[in-house]
Amino acid sequence: MRTRFPRGSTVYAKDGRSYIVEDVDGGIVYCTTSTGAETEFPESKLMSEAEWAAKTKVGLQREVSYVRLMQSRHFLPAGEKLDAAAADRLLVRAERLSPGILDFAAFTVAKRVLAEQKQEAAVEQLAIRKCRELFDAAPPVVRARLLADLLGARVDALVSAGGLGENLLKAMVAKGLEPWQADYEAFQDRPHR
Repeated sequence: MRTRFPRGSTVYAKDGRSYIVEDVDGGIVYCTTSTGAETEFPESKLMSEAEWAAKTKVGLQREVSYVRLMQSRHFLPAGEKLDAAAADRLLVRAERLSPGILDFAAFTVAKRVLAEQKQEAAVEQLAIRKCRELFDAAPPVVRARLLADLLGARVDALVSAGGLGENLLKAMVAKGLEPWQADYEAFQDRPHR
């Protein structure tokens, strides 16, 4: 009878521990650990090397990335002394004047974090919706700082512009997006999943 776990192959439990297959009989896989301890599992509780590699490449990488994004220094307060209501007003106006700018800021910050963590390959797996949820979970002052960093502006000047008038803010956003123009246009075509 053919089994998906041949004798001598490596199998993985759901917790990631690996075992060497000794025998398969009646749906039970008899294994040994690297230290020689014997154990057994139902076939349904184990994964082959190929199945484990596929799971860790796609599923776990995505989860780890979002956890690390939330814990990065970018999303933590940096001691800004700004009015939270003014920062929130800036964010609302910026999004109204340039729809999608906050999604772009959230996605760009996520890309920066992944680059810092040497996980550039995970960028293609980022969901814009989840990046935006992380961005929106940060305090308004932090979000204003992240937007100011993207636009190459001082955060206090950008927050002030958000309270003065739309023309000044619109000009600051347009000027700040100039170096990002190609990336911003490509981002607009990206599916917002």
